[in-house]
Amino acid sequence: MSRVAPTLEDVARVAGVSRATVSRVVNGTRNVDPELQETVRNAIEQTGYTPNRVARSLVTRRTGTVALVISGAGGGSDVFTDPFFGRVTAGVVDFLRGHSVHPVLMLADSDPARTEVVEFLRQGSADGALLVSTHPADPLPPRLLEAGVPSVLYARPGRPMPIGYVDMDHRAGGRLAADHLVAAGRYNIATISGPMDVLASQDRHAGFRDAMARHGFPYVPTAEGGFTAESGAAAMHRLLTECPDLDAVFAANDLMAQAAVDVLLEHGLRVPEDVAVVGFDDSAPALACRPQLTTIRQPVERMAAQMADLLLAELEKPGQRPRSVIFEPELVVRASA
Repeated sequence: MSRVAPTLEDVARVAGVSRATVSRVVNGTRNVDPELQETVRNAIEQTGYTPNRVARSLVTRRTGTVALVISGAGGGSDVFTDPFFGRVTAGVVDFLRGHSVHPVLMLADSDPARTEVVEFLRQGSADGALLVSTHPADPLPPRLLEAGVPSVLYARPGRPMPIGYVDMDHRAGGRLAADHLVAAGRYNIATISGPMDVLASQDRHAGFRDAMARHGFPYVPTAEGGFTAESGAAAMHRLLTECPDLDAVFAANDLMAQAAVDVLLEHGLRVPEDVAVVGFDDSAPALACRPQLTTIRQPVERMAAQMADLLLAELEKPGQRPRSVIFEPELVVRASA
């Protein structure tokens, strides 16, 4: 004889809560007490209850999935090897897991790929988009708006538009790096910027140079990098040629800072005794570097979780005004500076 499938009422009885509470947890409704969520999930496991996702989607008109879209980052290998994108993905996945929502990773590195993303979302294959866009001129954010797709960005858009986003005060991060190096008694300070067509790079560079000017340094030698280890190494070589007496370097991310340290050591320079190095992000390369990097912490996982939270709030109450959330940077002092 076949066993009767457990129902919401069975879960509610085991959990000692109402059927409505079980339904809210199963449907991923926000603002359910975490302890209640855990109780209901334990009861679901005990009873073996499996939600009928097809029936649920007919009622809620939601799929229970959102698209995590990485736009303009180049090929897939760049995405999967860059620690930043890995941290964003981890933050999104960890947050959505607690709300019974599943992410679908989509790479939009060309115009045809962007068109595919828009059509996928326009057809209702996912409930909304979490968009990580690497260039301010990216056409995808306005296209998602035009298509009426609920969307939230990681980093502010390149031009003002009614779309929610999370970001960090990158200028403040640049200022923290400058203040730290000057306070350490460094006087011949250079910087490796990120790509200057990226808003975060512009802000980190501007904040650093503004703070240096306030400390009485009107000119800061700069070599532009591309947020990759290779570009950081090349930039460090250029700076050593142009400024052989430099005693400190601020690199706009940890990958470039780690590469800069390697180049300095190859030239027989000690870090930090001869040249101090400060990075940005507090990602895996900061701890892998020898010596470990002093860096500006960007709380990527928390920011990614906040991005997902903003999207779920928009899905729950459509039509509310877009929100922005700005995080503050933090100086993390280690051995390199």
